[in-house]
Amino acid sequence: MRIPPHDQDILRRLGEEQARIAALPVHAEKAELWRRLNDLEPVRPMVWINEICWNEMNVDDELTLRCTDPWAREVEQGLRRLLYQWRHLPADMIVSDYIPCWLVVHSTGFGITEDVDIVRTDPTSSVVSRRFHRQIVEPEDIEKIKLPVVTYDAETTEERYEALAAIFRDILPVRKVGFKGTWFAPWDELIRWWGVQEAMMDLVLRPEMVNAIISRLVDAYLCELDQWVELNLLTRNDDNTRIGSGGYGYTSQLPARTYNPAHPLPHDLWGCATAQIFSGVSPAQHWEFALRHELRWLSRWGLTYYGCCEPLDLKVEMLRRIPNLRKISMSPWVDVARGAEAIGRDYVFSHKPTPAYLAEDTWRPELVRATLRDALEKARGCNVELIMKDISTVRYQPQRLWQWEKIAMELVERQ
Repeated sequence: MRIPPHDQDILRRLGEEQARIAALPVHAEKAELWRRLNDLEPVRPMVWINEICWNEMNVDDELTLRCTDPWAREVEQGLRRLLYQWRHLPADMIVSDYIPCWLVVHSTGFGITEDVDIVRTDPTSSVVSRRFHRQIVEPEDIEKIKLPVVTYDAETTEERYEALAAIFRDILPVRKVGFKGTWFAPWDELIRWWGVQEAMMDLVLRPEMVNAIISRLVDAYLCELDQWVELNLLTRNDDNTRIGSGGYGYTSQLPARTYNPAHPLPHDLWGCATAQIFSGVSPAQHWEFALRHELRWLSRWGLTYYGCCEPLDLKVEMLRRIPNLRKISMSPWVDVARGAEAIGRDYVFSHKPTPAYLAEDTWRPELVRATLRDALEKARGCNVELIMKDISTVRYQPQRLWQWEKIAMELVERQ
């Protein structure tokens, strides 16, 4: 790979800034706080922000890309966003002391891709409205779901590694990084092929078909995971890696005692699962058509995280059937007090404050403060993380999110 000298200079300057930040002692302190949280030890609530509307964040050209090579621009974008977040909304983030070189991996996929109509309200945003065209209609459509074939492109990976190592040679080490766990949400995929209303109706009208198809899709995911293991593509995630829809994965309970550094296995890592479309179904249906199938995946990992946007405050007893569960998502639609009572100190209460206040016509920081204070008080005594995510818009006023971070940190540091 031949990266233009101009691009190399830009990346080196950004890498130097990352190296200076990564050397700060605060990162070791924050890592210890995250460890205590995930090990269920007493600690103040932790705060992290992700899923940011980056199209609205650029201030003083901090996010403007200046490289010319397409691949170099991808590296530049990641660095600029990292540095921007540290400057303006760090919360309890931890900056890595290395540059990742992601393994280049290809998969043939599951045999179906979404057929969808899209409507945009903002041409610069990736947040869109979708209407899905059904591809799963009858029981025989199960045959459309194929088992994926995974291949590792060692040659391209090595080319990228050598390019990064040459650019950052005396600034930061470069590490090859594989799959640090993965987002496991089979129902997120199924409703794109099935249709939301149609899938929910079939839970009642054609339950045998539903169970057969979700089982087939989980088979496909497990087939892919087995190939990752065989090709040695996993990388530990008990670090500043996002776990599920929550925060970082620091813990003293991973990897497993049998861990081989040369070949990490799923039981050395965190895993996760979610069935967001099941927000309105009963715990019994959630178990029947989602969780009992997801357990085949969850059982492979060392520790697990469950949930995302689906409200789970009424389903904690069901989730206790997951033997390696450690963190439970508590979305903006839960009753915080009820969720806190159900979870207690048995799991991490992964609370998702609403991002809606960031999108209102008028920014109301005092309402944000009052709402966060109320949630923290109701969850007092739990192992709490505050995860601000799903930020579709800040009305092109990034200072709103900067201020949200300051309010949240002021409140948790008083706990």
